[in-house]
Amino acid sequence: MTVGLWGFAAMIALLALGIPVAYAIGTIAIVGIFYAVGPVFLLSTIQSLPYAFASDYNFVVVPLFVLMGALASRAGIISDLYQAAFQLTSRIRGSLMMATVMAQAMFAAISGSTTVAANIFTRMALPEMTRYGYNKGVAAGCVAAAGTLAGLIPPSIAMVLYAILTGEPVGKLLIAGILPGVLTAVGYIVGIRVMLIFRPEWAPMITQRFSLKEKLKGLTNTWTVLLLIGIVLGGIYAGAFPPSAAGAVGAAGVLVIALSTRRLPTGALWESLIESARVSAVLFLIVMAGLLFSRFLLISGFIADLKTFVTTIELTAAMFIALVVLLFLILGCFVDSVSLMVITLPFLYPISKAVGVDGIWFGVLVIKLIEIAAITPPVGLNLFAVMSAAKGQLQSRELFMGVIPFLVMEAVILGLMVAFPSIATFLPTLMD
Repeated sequence: MTVGLWGFAAMIALLALGIPVAYAIGTIAIVGIFYAVGPVFLLSTIQSLPYAFASDYNFVVVPLFVLMGALASRAGIISDLYQAAFQLTSRIRGSLMMATVMAQAMFAAISGSTTVAANIFTRMALPEMTRYGYNKGVAAGCVAAAGTLAGLIPPSIAMVLYAILTGEPVGKLLIAGILPGVLTAVGYIVGIRVMLIFRPEWAPMITQRFSLKEKLKGLTNTWTVLLLIGIVLGGIYAGAFPPSAAGAVGAAGVLVIALSTRRLPTGALWESLIESARVSAVLFLIVMAGLLFSRFLLISGFIADLKTFVTTIELTAAMFIALVVLLFLILGCFVDSVSLMVITLPFLYPISKAVGVDGIWFGVLVIKLIEIAAITPPVGLNLFAVMSAAKGQLQSRELFMGVIPFLVMEAVILGLMVAFPSIATFLPTLMD
């Protein structure tokens, strides 16, 4: 236990000094394994573990999901989704915010990255909302919050990373995120409506009217995307193909849509491939470091001692979940989402199993918590993405204040997920 605690303290110190996450975690893991069992086992682990991980065919889903989102963002598919959503919600107070949530929910089904979604919709939706007199901070908070839907709705990169770190089945985890993702989107839309009853000045009414023909035409422009979503998610759910193949189907589908509509700019395919490789390389390096750190905690005896301690104090599942929620909400203010998973799961997941918490449900809970962390000031990753994409149009204070109503909505949604675990477990149980 002492060795493990010293390891955590040293890792936090390195992170505080600004050392990149992968290097900080990996360094402590290597030093810790050397201290615990010596150089022979350390050398064997360094040689075998990264190769075993990187050569696992199942994890090809990560670069393919990233490629899906990169191609979709460059092919103009997102603007079709946003326009169709706006036409459906026109003449309702807050229609542009609701359209942003709806469009981001649909985009989440073809992109697994929350920061990509937040970045793209900031450039597209924020200027529109500002032009119509929306409160700039609340509008930006809406974009940042809706971007987190990509963490829950498959294809979710965060879900895949959880599966890698814990060994839970990728397919079931991806399907488990559908209902919580839909609940979150509906919760945002209802929350926006309620919020604007009390603060109508935050979103002036837009009088622009669309005919039924125009609305149907807008929906027609999105049919290819909806079909692609149905094929990818339906294929995973029905077991027609594994998640790795679903990533290939999705990426190929987006490419076909982009080429058939002649909306893929010159060089966009190459740029998307480069982005996919770069993002995947960074994620894989962090996860490899996390797996090494997990191995260190295991062989040092930290996990065994921790399980014994949990048994001794008779920690219940409800107490454990309450502590996890508190831990993530606190750490989420200072640590980015991916790092938070890599740092905490090596010891939280074994405890969850020891107290009888379902691994799939726990995964959805963890993803929900890290997505809340992504919009929690001062270092929420989505907040940084929005600030960067706004290019000086927005002050950080405006964004930090504007995202607060959405954090309140998230608290309500989180409460529902904890009170009714079947929201996450219902669909995966039907796959058995």
